[in-house]
Amino acid sequence: MDRYKNTKIINNKYAETVFPKIEAVEDDVYIFARSGDRLDSLAYKYYNDITLWWVIARANDLSGDSMFIKIPSRIRIPMNLNTVLNTINER
Repeated sequence: MDRYKNTKIINNKYAETVFPKIEAVEDDVYIFARSGDRLDSLAYKYYNDITLWWVIARANDLSGDSMFIKIPSRIRIPMNLNTVLNTINER
């Protein structure tokens, strides 16, 4: 798993990863979370990659300290991943 693929290494140590702010755009999908919905399962459903759970967390100002989503919640799923991933790689 590439957990640290977007984290820079400075002096042989991992630096803090700063995730970008993810602005809402017209292409985003909005859902209402159901009981049992998790950030990683939504990332798999929409991106086919569970490691992108942080994109959904960041887009919805969720802390990411739990993969479970509180019910009821309206969740924004950013669909333009290229923009998000390019932004994080520029840091």
